[in-house]
Amino acid sequence: MHKKITRRAFCSILLALPFPARAQQPKKVPLLGFLSASDSARQSAGTERIRLALRERGYIEGQNIAIEYRYAEAKFDRLPELAAELVRLKVDIILSASGDVSTQAAKNATKTIPIVMMGQGTDPVEAGFIESLPRPGGNVTGVTNLGRGLGGKRLEILKEAVPKIARVAVFYDPAIRGSVYEVKEVLPVAARALRLTLQPWEVRAADDLDRVFDAMGKQRPDGLSVAAGRLMADTQKRTIGFALKSRLPSMYTNREAVDAGGLMYYGADIADSYRRVAYFVDRILKGAKPADLPVEQPMKFEFVINLQSAKKIGLTIPQWTLMQATKVIQ
Repeated sequence: MHKKITRRAFCSILLALPFPARAQQPKKVPLLGFLSASDSARQSAGTERIRLALRERGYIEGQNIAIEYRYAEAKFDRLPELAAELVRLKVDIILSASGDVSTQAAKNATKTIPIVMMGQGTDPVEAGFIESLPRPGGNVTGVTNLGRGLGGKRLEILKEAVPKIARVAVFYDPAIRGSVYEVKEVLPVAARALRLTLQPWEVRAADDLDRVFDAMGKQRPDGLSVAAGRLMADTQKRTIGFALKSRLPSMYTNREAVDAGGLMYYGADIADSYRRVAYFVDRILKGAKPADLPVEQPMKFEFVINLQSAKKIGLTIPQWTLMQATKVIQ
């Protein structure tokens, strides 16, 4: 005669079964939020770099990691809404892909979800995002590329490449605090040491460019330096065209500008920076807290020269300058 099996006994038998016989819970796939002030087309190179960097650490999108992309399409006022969307989706990490504006929006949206900076923007301590580089102290960490702190070095390279240069026009967006600081505080010190005269030009909107181009003709600069910022990147095609037409040697804070026909770029090695972003993602997913992960400064820098553009403006780059370049576009 069969004995009735009690519920407790049944559970004991079930627990005693080999592991594969038990119902297995699906493993949660980590979800990243990618927040950008730009659009998907302009950001495509950046998103691909991030995918490759994550893949190097074993994270393959669509397999063991998922990414939600949010693009403001140059409408900065949309960033808070997009950041809030990512928070509602309960992403594990937010990647700040557009410097200060996206980091601020993400930081306003959450005090608990880790935010990883991807290298753009101003000094994160000065911007109030972290307490210090070695001890961030909150939910923000990542990479800072010191882009605007390199302004003096870019002027120095421009002067070396074009020894006769005396007057340098500087395009900048006055809405970006870091750009204003660079133009008002950093560049004048370097310019005095190099015996250069600066001609700062505010560009508040794309429509300002024609006015600035016309006015620059009267001041007759010998060179052009373009500051960082979303507006500067979005209008770089017109700026590059103007520089080539006016035979102006130009220096950019954006590597893509030189690939598009600008003369020179000097700044952090973006590919290396993105690899470090993947490092932060990996550490956080494995349990590290952003507050304890030191914000990193760049270890590798790129100096790119477009020789095709040099020929178009009738410029011969000194051999010593060419030897320092990490890449020369023939």
